Amino acid sequence: MTTEEIIRSVPKVLLHDHLDGGLRPQTIIDLAKDIKYTNLPTSDPGELAEWFHRGANKGNLVEYLQGFEHTCAVMQTKDALSRIAYEMMEDMAKDGVCYVETRFAPVFHTSKGLWYEGILNAVLEGLERGKKDFGVGYGLILCGMRNMKNTLEIAELAVNFRRNGVVGFDLAGEEGGYPPKKHLDAFQFIKRENFNITIHAGEAFGKESIWQAIQLCGALRIGHATRLIEDMVFDKDGNVVALGQLSQYILDTRLPLEINLLSNVHTGAIDKLENHPFIKLYKEKFRVFLNTDDRLMSDTTLTKEYTLASELFGISLDDMEKLNINAMKSSFLHYKERLHYIYNIIKPGFQKTREKLLSLKV
Repeated sequence: MTTEEIIRSVPKVLLHDHLDGGLRPQTIIDLAKDIKYTNLPTSDPGELAEWFHRGANKGNLVEYLQGFEHTCAVMQTKDALSRIAYEMMEDMAKDGVCYVETRFAPVFHTSKGLWYEGILNAVLEGLERGKKDFGVGYGLILCGMRNMKNTLEIAELAVNFRRNGVVGFDLAGEEGGYPPKKHLDAFQFIKRENFNITIHAGEAFGKESIWQAIQLCGALRIGHATRLIEDMVFDKDGNVVALGQLSQYILDTRLPLEINLLSNVHTGAIDKLENHPFIKLYKEKFRVFLNTDDRLMSDTTLTKEYTLASELFGISLDDMEKLNINAMKSSFLHYKERLHYIYNIIKPGFQKTREKLLSLKV
């Protein structure tokens, strides 16, 4: 078995994946025809996939986000939203993902007259069908947008659907000029309701963004956190010799960091994969795990992210098990459900792969 085959075979957990960033190119083309959307650059699925990847790989977040104009444009009917959610679950099963938390911003799906409740019900219907057909567990996270003023409304929507499959609230979008502290009313509401918060921070803006997300807004997880290394001191060989107050707090409290390797290069959060802080954070025992962010834009899967980490940083099968247990511990599922995945799915799945590899050696 190749490394990629081994990684695809083990049960994995994905917590940072955008529903509108993972559409199949053929589905985009099909849906564009249905609603007579004529702005796609091409109707060839291979060329379209390459167009998205080329457009995203420009080294800055603003240009990276431009491709979403097309994906969101075709996500304006209940049937489209349900289909995309269902296909995402099928793609997860093919990738060896046993549990996924996908996220999206309902505000971008109202241009054809859908109401928020209809949008959510359509997505949840697709996710639930996918769970039944493919055996993948899921949670849905609703995103408020940094540059909009209706984040409290989205937070209320998330809480209203907490018994229907929504597991948390996120703040997404361009970081520069839109600090999370501008949305305190939304976060305070979520906290009063004893609900879950994850926030994009430390990707396009510095460690201050991470501090605000945690200390002012109550984030239980941080999306990206690439710039956390600004709060660390390294020796000439790149080893950590001291942690600042923020990074020490994150380490001590086991606050989870949602790491995305490829997209961080594409958005310019880091200059090249070899310099990604992931391996430094992992070796210092931060609670990190790998994710895909936007599978279409970054031409990636969770198998690909772990394969890259294996090739670049030398992480082993044991490391991958630890990282996926980190992810499941950090999910917004209820505690007993997290234990179920760890002890009945993840650990047995990795053990089965180890035994298979041993039998191949013999």
